[in-house]
Amino acid sequence: MSYGIDTPGKIVAVHLNYASRIAQRGRTPEFASYFFKPASSLGATNGTIERPAGTELLSFEGEIALVIGEPARWVSPEDGYKHVAKITAANDFGLYDLRAADKGSNVRNKGGDGYTPIGPVAISTEGIAQDAWRVRTWVNGQLVQEDSSDTLKFSFGQLVADLSQHMTLETGDVILTGTPAGSSVVIPGDVVEVEVDAPAAPGAPTTGRLITTITQGTHPFGDFGNKPKTDDLQRVEAWGDTAAHEAAVAAGRATPLEGEPEAAAAGPLTDEIRKLLDGVAVATVSAALRKRGYVDIFIDGVYPNHEGDRILGTAKTLRFIPFRPDLFKAHGGGYNAQKRAFDSVNEGEVLVVEARGVPSTGTVGDVLALRAQVRGAAGIVTDGGVRDFAAVHEFEIPVFSQGAHPSVLGRRHVPWETDVTIACGGAAVQPGDIIMGDRDGVIVIPPFLLEEVARDSAMQETEDAWVADQVAKGAAVDGLFPMNAEWRARYEAEQSAQA
Repeated sequence: MSYGIDTPGKIVAVHLNYASRIAQRGRTPEFASYFFKPASSLGATNGTIERPAGTELLSFEGEIALVIGEPARWVSPEDGYKHVAKITAANDFGLYDLRAADKGSNVRNKGGDGYTPIGPVAISTEGIAQDAWRVRTWVNGQLVQEDSSDTLKFSFGQLVADLSQHMTLETGDVILTGTPAGSSVVIPGDVVEVEVDAPAAPGAPTTGRLITTITQGTHPFGDFGNKPKTDDLQRVEAWGDTAAHEAAVAAGRATPLEGEPEAAAAGPLTDEIRKLLDGVAVATVSAALRKRGYVDIFIDGVYPNHEGDRILGTAKTLRFIPFRPDLFKAHGGGYNAQKRAFDSVNEGEVLVVEARGVPSTGTVGDVLALRAQVRGAAGIVTDGGVRDFAAVHEFEIPVFSQGAHPSVLGRRHVPWETDVTIACGGAAVQPGDIIMGDRDGVIVIPPFLLEEVARDSAMQETEDAWVADQVAKGAAVDGLFPMNAEWRARYEAEQSAQA
């Protein structure tokens, strides 16, 4: 290394720091949090790293790296930057496939051999302010990250001071100061370049390009430890957001989400079941569920935004919790749970929102409703309010709610989590439940009951139509509704004749 120490005693990395990345992640830390990277993760300034066999989500993170000069212990934020002798470029590679195994420690997902390339040149900090640095990252020649140290939530001096409260920062120790928005996934064959410079300083000093080429590993992980595992949330977060992931899928660079139609099983709502339920009233299905002991399956208090709307689809869930300023600060901004839900709802799904039955605030507006419509959602059900109601009314997508309310997010709710069991309008709803609605209301059908309930309800609907026809012809309801033995015999005879 050009700063004279080949192997730092410590490599400390910051989780979240840049405002752009904080907004993207949707959570705002009060103070910096850290993790260690092993010295064996140091990589060459123009080298290669492997994406291990059986993994798909190797991510890059271009960063500004601080190199400690004079040791620091119990220093103040005002003096912390004085202990930074040099600055260089770094790339904090990590495997999202192993993130869950580490629960935040990042030992395995960030500690691979070569996963911390650094260099090639370290620039003296003398005469250059801590907010004067810029970091840029290119993938295959395309600029994908650009930000500057004046946007950091935690300055270089604050990071040094904070860490020095807990340990002595020795000469040559390295602090990775966080990555800006734009971090994403790379695949074998990709070339990643990171450069740090001080463009406004005399001579515009630069580290030069830190270059890393991605190769494919062949050695599988053994059964004696955690193996790589990923899911839709990891894929979306690794690629940056749903739109970036979808673009990568279209380009053949990413695996489709497991919940997307091309990757998911057909599910219980087959064409046959849909045909059976076509034209069947929700009231009829609710009666079939009541026969089987399911009486609390009504999402109460919600009404369609179009007269005559019907919905039938599988549930995708979103949960709001009561508003609290600190929780909203951490979870309400950026790519929060609400945005993730509307960005990932799939064709044929009904987005069901737990808003605790609070009508006095909006839980969906025109942009999000349009996003759900574009993605092919079968409908939206919320036991809260809808803002931009007139605009939402113009869309085709059915939206069942408690009505209109003009407030924006952050008045009564914090978007908390998706794809969990929720309570909506007094009914328990699990992801994958069947949601059915018409002008009478919305009900929840457990998937394992769907086929028998659909067949029962279709038969009952045919009977009810026949009974209504008899009443229209002048028949009294006594003995007809429900049918006694005499009426039953007449009905069955007519059905047999028509068969």
